[in-house]
Amino acid sequence: MATESHFKRGKDAVNEDFSEYVAHLQFHMTLQARNLVPTLKPIVQDSREQLLHQTQANFEKQISRQII
Repeated sequence: MATESHFKRGKDAVNEDFSEYVAHLQFHMTLQARNLVPTLKPIVQDSREQLLHQTQANFEKQISRQII
C-alpha cells in the first residue's frame, strides 16, 4: 500500500510539473502572438524613413528585373 500512495504522489508531481509547463508555454505563445499582430493604431512615419523604404523598394525592383 505504501508504494501505491508513493506512486500517486509521484504521478501528482508529474501532472503538476506538466501543468506548469503547459501554462508557461501558453504564456510564451501569447507574448509571441502579440509581437506578430500589427498594431491597430496608425503609425506615423517620418518622411525620411518613408523615402528610404520607397527607395529601397525601387532599387530591389530594378535589381530583380535585370538579367545577369
